Amino acid sequence: MVNRVVGLCLFFFIAAHGFSQKQTLSVFALNREALQINKAKLIAGDVSLKPAFNNLLKIADEQLGKNKMYTVMEKKQMPPSNDMHDYMSIAIYYWPDTTKPNGLPYISKDGQINPEVEDYKDKVNIGKMVKSVSNYALAYYFSNDEKYAQKAAQQIKAWFLDPSTKMNPNLNYAQAVKGRNDGRGIGIIESRLFIDVIDAVGLIQSSSSWSKSDQLSMEKWFADYLQWLMTSKNGLEEFKTKNNHGIWYDVQKLDYAIFSHHDEIAENTYQSLLSRMEDQMDETGFFPLELKRTIALHYSAFIMEPLFLAANMSLSINKNMWKYVPPSGKSLKKGFEVLMPYLSKEKDWFGNQIKPFDYKMYAPPLLAAGFQQYQCANCKTAIADILEAEAEKSILHLTTLID
Repeated sequence: MVNRVVGLCLFFFIAAHGFSQKQTLSVFALNREALQINKAKLIAGDVSLKPAFNNLLKIADEQLGKNKMYTVMEKKQMPPSNDMHDYMSIAIYYWPDTTKPNGLPYISKDGQINPEVEDYKDKVNIGKMVKSVSNYALAYYFSNDEKYAQKAAQQIKAWFLDPSTKMNPNLNYAQAVKGRNDGRGIGIIESRLFIDVIDAVGLIQSSSSWSKSDQLSMEKWFADYLQWLMTSKNGLEEFKTKNNHGIWYDVQKLDYAIFSHHDEIAENTYQSLLSRMEDQMDETGFFPLELKRTIALHYSAFIMEPLFLAANMSLSINKNMWKYVPPSGKSLKKGFEVLMPYLSKEKDWFGNQIKPFDYKMYAPPLLAAGFQQYQCANCKTAIADILEAEAEKSILHLTTLID
């Protein structure tokens, strides 16, 4: 009976808006079906989602109270271009060389984050900006309260569109290594967070706070950034990488191409992702280049994350990466199933991990997707065990189908 009520609510919700599911909600990395079903369940009075819904609104309200806007204009260091609108950061795993009087050039310490990166406000603020935008947009989608859409739109425009504060569409100066270079292709991974911004735009698109002009301006920004990714020195350098960086590069390209209506680029990038997955995965389902890292469990999960995002995106271009299995058998499902026992703590990790793995951050989203896409019998219980007291109010209940 409950399923019937939910189905009717979803039907009338879509009918009232006069759009198909795809037109109603233009998100690509998020699970569109889960969002729509969960909204219909809330409309139907499903109490199981109330703790997560109330928690989401609490988080969004706390952000409203702070009334903070993040931009690239807060950094104290001037980029080499002498343009504050250019994003700038330093390499996270590089440290001063203590054998040199001035510490230059910096040297690599894999897996060990140099706290100096916190001094570069663009790196810090990009994460805060995306988190706030995502929370506001989800709060608007599930509550229909315009105040959340208004704040999401304000923050998006401050970072991307306002002439006085907007970021230029490039990452020329990301993850610089002091004493060696002004920026590297590897720094492009920092803009992976923009994937969440694009979904946030989709969540507030029906709001009166987001205009057609805003939409076209954002599509233009990402079209320009996509062009930079494909033609710049740093972009071409990152394109050639073989580990998780190459996959994150392609996933960004896929998302930005879909969003800016570059269909041919999206199709070619999807095929590139399939090739990268097959080339980088071994016969067991693991990714050897990630296993070599000093925090190998982290990077084994970190490479699955973009592949899961790409699988959701693939549905928007009439593909289904979730079910794709090449002749070699190196599929997304295989990669998930071999890693799942370690994410769920059923097995102890066998490789390097010089610092504790953050189970609460990385495991639940992957386990939730595995539960829905691959009928993982133990995943739902594992999520509850990992999140403990936080499980009932986790926003995952709203963005996935784990209930």
